[in-house]
Formats: sequence, C-alpha cells, structure tokens
Amino acid sequence: MRVLVDVSHPAHVHLFRNAVTELDDRGHEVRVVSREKDVTTDLLDAYGIDHVPLSAKAGGGVAGTAREWTARGARLLRLAVDFRPDVVLSRLNPTAAYVSRLLGVPNVVFHDTEQAGLLDRATTPFASVVCTPAEFARDVGDHQLRYEGYHELAYLHPARFEPDPRRLTDAGVDPDEPFSVVRLVEWTAHHDAGAAGFGPDTVRELVDRLGESGAVYLSSEADLPADLADYEAPVASDAVLDLLAYADCYVGDSGTMATEAALLATPTVRYDPYDASMGNFETLADLGLVDSRADERAAVERAVSLAADPDAGGRWRRRRRRLLGEKVDVTAFMVELVEEVGGS
Repeated sequence: MRVLVDVSHPAHVHLFRNAVTELDDRGHEVRVVSREKDVTTDLLDAYGIDHVPLSAKAGGGVAGTAREWTARGARLLRLAVDFRPDVVLSRLNPTAAYVSRLLGVPNVVFHDTEQAGLLDRATTPFASVVCTPAEFARDVGDHQLRYEGYHELAYLHPARFEPDPRRLTDAGVDPDEPFSVVRLVEWTAHHDAGAAGFGPDTVRELVDRLGESGAVYLSSEADLPADLADYEAPVASDAVLDLLAYADCYVGDSGTMATEAALLATPTVRYDPYDASMGNFETLADLGLVDSRADERAAVERAVSLAADPDAGGRWRRRRRRLLGEKVDVTAFMVELVEEVGGS
C-alpha cells in the first residue's frame, strides 16, 4: 500500500513514528508530510523520518489559522495527487480529511481531545474512521472506533520504549539524583482562548520550592525569561521522554506531557485552567496517576509535596502496572487498522 501520514505537531511525531517505521518494515510505501511548529521537524529529523514540510505555525488568530489551512490544503492536494495514497493517517487535521474526501481515499483519524472544538467539527464528519480512547466522553458518529489505550501508548508502551539514562548523562543530567520537570505551553492555539497556563511568578516559585528537593528543569514552548534561562532542560528534543522517565516529579500545564509522565510512572501534577472533564484524565485520576488541579496555587503545593515525598515513585509504579494490564499496544492497533482500511 501507499500510506500518507500527516504530522503537524510535535505530539503527532511520537504518535505516528513507530507506525511509520513498522509500515515501512512491512513493505508499504510511506510518505510523511510535516508542519514547522515548535520542534516538529526537529523530532522527525532526529528519528530519521523523511518528511515534506507543507506549512509553518499559524499566526494571527482565526484568520491566520484559516490562511494556513488553505495553503496547506492546496500543497497537500498536489502532493497526494502525485503520490496516490491508498490511505491517509492523521491526527485531528481538517486539511488531511478534506484532501482525502476529494480524492476518494479513506482517512484514519486519531482523536483524544474533547475540547478540540472547531478542529473536531471541521474534521470528524469527513473522516472514514475516527479512533478514540475507550474513555472518550463524546460520540462522534457511526464511524467512531473506540480502543483501550491512549495516544501516548503508541510510543510509551513497554513494547515500544525503554528509557536510556545515558541520554541524560550525556547532557549533564544525573539520572540518579532527584530532579523535577516543569512544562509550560504557550496557550495560543485557537481552542485556548480565555485560558492561560502558569504565570512567570508562579514558575519562579516552582523553581525555588521544587529546588529544595533537587534540580529543576524547565521545558517551554515559548522563550524563557532571562532569569529562568539557566533552568531550561539541557537534553535534546528527542530525549525529553527519558528525562520524564527519571524525574521524581512532573508539574505543568501540558495535558500531553502530563499523560506521558504518568505512563512513565513519574508522580504527576497537571494544572488545568479549564477545569474541563476529559475521559482520559478521569481514568488516570481514578488510578492515582495524574493529580489535576484547576487552581494554580493548589497545583504548586501538590507538586512541592510530591517532590519531597520519597515514597511517591513507588506508588506511581504500582499504579502504572495496573493500568498497563488493561491497555493495548496502540502502534500495533494502528498498523493493523491502516492495513485493513487501506487494503479494503
């Protein structure tokens, strides 16, 4: 088969990279298209995945997003006409869905965010199959396929990932010494209107108070202020998961990284200014793997408490084992589904 894979965000690189490799190993021709957002193209390069950049990060609010979708869609259409895919694999991306529909090609979409809003409404009606975690709190139609897993288990399932301490020591991080990771996102996406993550003063407080229990490393989408620049995580973009795996505490306003940390058995605090109900996080909260707080002060206090608790890691490892016993290798599920849909 010919498989076209759309990657427009760093999280999509991780979601699809093992499937890209496995599909290629199974003899299929795979073409990856990318978007120059944050470290998306850097990650693809680091994993040795050939790709064709079609667009850059949108600017200018809704109008900027519309311009990017239009330009990206035109370029994707030209590439797809030439490549002639049998199936298109994507995250929640309207341009991939529209091009697939125009060419009569099935589009397999992976979707896990109930708050997606416009992206959801603009994409799911045009997809052939919409794959969602079993806990997903919305019904998107007869073409929805629920599975026992999370996007993050496409690359963090034990069959797919084992942390490498050498990648930390090479960057000057001692994996045997206590440290915390703080993640900061920009909150500039179209669905982030009216919400904001940790403020600069809160970040400084986290650095000071978490620092009483060990080193602190910041991972930020935006440039850090000068007085915090020295705390920027020194590891390469493709070693952040290794950093999370050896951390004693994670706290941040990124839902993706909170899930990653939890699935790596790292004590996790997620700051959620939306205070929104999401199926994935309800399950992770019920198992005690993610502590979600809508109040900024509460998130800080909980993170400081966990970083100082020497028994927290053991509790998280036991909870992770229980979760993994109920979930699937998402990459294996994805590859089988692509072959079934693309070969039909």
